[in-house]
Amino acid sequence: MKRKFLPVVSLIAGMTIIFAGAALYAGTNAADVMELKADYEHKKGIIQFSHKKHAEEYKNGENRKITCGECHHDKDGKALADLKDGDNVQKCFECHNKPGEIKGKNAKDLSDRQKREYHANALHDNCIDCHKAYNKKNKTKDAPQTCSKCHPKTK
Repeated sequence: MKRKFLPVVSLIAGMTIIFAGAALYAGTNAADVMELKADYEHKKGIIQFSHKKHAEEYKNGENRKITCGECHHDKDGKALADLKDGDNVQKCFECHNKPGEIKGKNAKDLSDRQKREYHANALHDNCIDCHKAYNKKNKTKDAPQTCSKCHPKTK
């Protein structure tokens, strides 16, 4: 009687492994467009970040495509230069896990590293510095540098 169930159990186990593997793989591919948000209340609209466009079309200051490591880094801020699509990457909030942004007199005595512990500060520093460099290098204003150009209006 137990032998009758062996093929059924084997089939179920095999299907489970296949679906689990597919789900794991699917979870590591970056969406073409992703929301740059974390689990806290945001004061401005959530940025719709075009990951695909940045990864495939944009150039850095040396007129070559930007690499993954120009945005993704390790705990010491060192670029993750060997990343490729499909690699497992932590979300920004995993490390930059203080909600919101700190600025003005509240940030006065903090180091740059301490300020980047705040989610919004880390994103702003990473994006705006790159956008400024891009605009300067290309003598343009195409890369947005103001709140309203990146954050959609909320209702």
